[in-house]
Amino acid sequence: MRGGADVDVLVVGAGPAGAAAAITGARRGARVALVDRARFPRDKTCGDGLTAEALRLLETLGVDLPAGSAQAVRCVVLVSPRGRRVQLPMPGDGWHAAVVARRDLDHRLVRTAAAAGVQVVEGAEVTEVHPERDGVTVVTADGTAQRARWVVAADGSWSTLRRLLGGAPYRPGLGGWTAFRRYVRGIGDDRLWVLFTAELLPGYAWVFPLPGGRANVGFGVPRDSAVPGRTLTRRWRELWQGPLAEVLGPNVEADDRDRAWPIPTDFRPECLAAGRVLFAGDAAGVVDPMTGEGIAQALATGIAAARAVTAPHADPAGAGDPAAEADRVAAVYRRAVVDRLGTDLRLAAALGRVLAHPLGANAALAAVDTCDWTRRCFARWMFEDYPRALLATPRRWRRGVFRPPGASLRPGAPPLSPGAAG
Repeated sequence: MRGGADVDVLVVGAGPAGAAAAITGARRGARVALVDRARFPRDKTCGDGLTAEALRLLETLGVDLPAGSAQAVRCVVLVSPRGRRVQLPMPGDGWHAAVVARRDLDHRLVRTAAAAGVQVVEGAEVTEVHPERDGVTVVTADGTAQRARWVVAADGSWSTLRRLLGGAPYRPGLGGWTAFRRYVRGIGDDRLWVLFTAELLPGYAWVFPLPGGRANVGFGVPRDSAVPGRTLTRRWRELWQGPLAEVLGPNVEADDRDRAWPIPTDFRPECLAAGRVLFAGDAAGVVDPMTGEGIAQALATGIAAARAVTAPHADPAGAGDPAAEADRVAAVYRRAVVDRLGTDLRLAAALGRVLAHPLGANAALAAVDTCDWTRRCFARWMFEDYPRALLATPRRWRRGVFRPPGASLRPGAPPLSPGAAG
């Protein structure tokens, strides 16, 4: 890529989207810097669940799951509003679903980026962004300025870069979820539970198992300005006294304080780029609107952004109009994200409306529980073993697409050290 900049690609935000962009860019020969205001390892409030798609993308990036932190999911239990329990066996040929604490997963991603040659800068909060004709200058709180030909903004739903560029940030109440999470210990059940209660629909509660008898327990509901925070807090307490108590058993103990966080699901392709800045992950609003799952989508958009800015159309040997070059890159990136996620996100939003009512949720789980075949098929569909809207997109059909093998990750990789990723 041509010179005139400190780096070819500057990635802001070192979560899954940002780390995926940094790793991909570096492996495609770009000079890449990755900055984050946090220092790793750090906690990220999340459900910690990884779908088959997320696991395969991690495998593609060369990320090993940290030893002692990854729990493979072998069985899923769905609970309907009427209390019906449906057990879904997961395929045994590799990893099709897992739970990994985000503190450990994100630390592993940042370390992988550093090993790929990425310049990792922690504890660096972005305070200024200056778009230029053929690049972008980013300034951090300590006064350091770095000029890049391209910037990937993977800085979350409250994207600082979008705000600094004059764009509207994600605003609560305009689409998305609110979620609560608590880590617990003393769990004797390694199954993954999803509970649909009438009070939460189309949201749900979960128990996601972690190694050592721990679990990530929480619930998520679509954001509604008519539901005050105190009502959600009351529902959280009621869950612990009712459905969750039955699942968790008598020996459960809190292992962390309760945390709440917003989940954006307002995907708009026109907001994926602003000049030479591409938005990825939560900053792009690509979270699944039915489940609130976003790690696979974050990884996919980070990879797509890095490919867009490192492809030949992004570096025409220094010739041509820089503005036209930026338009070409933005168009390529938008097309890649829409092709990969657009139909799936629309289908998920439609299905979310069906699950908003107890009648729809009860009927859906009754259909899932028809026979072993329906249970196996739904388990694969639920955990994104193949694209959610695959039947509606024949261009993605290929041999074996409905029965792909699981990821071949190495959960026996060395444990993470508490040190920085550099």
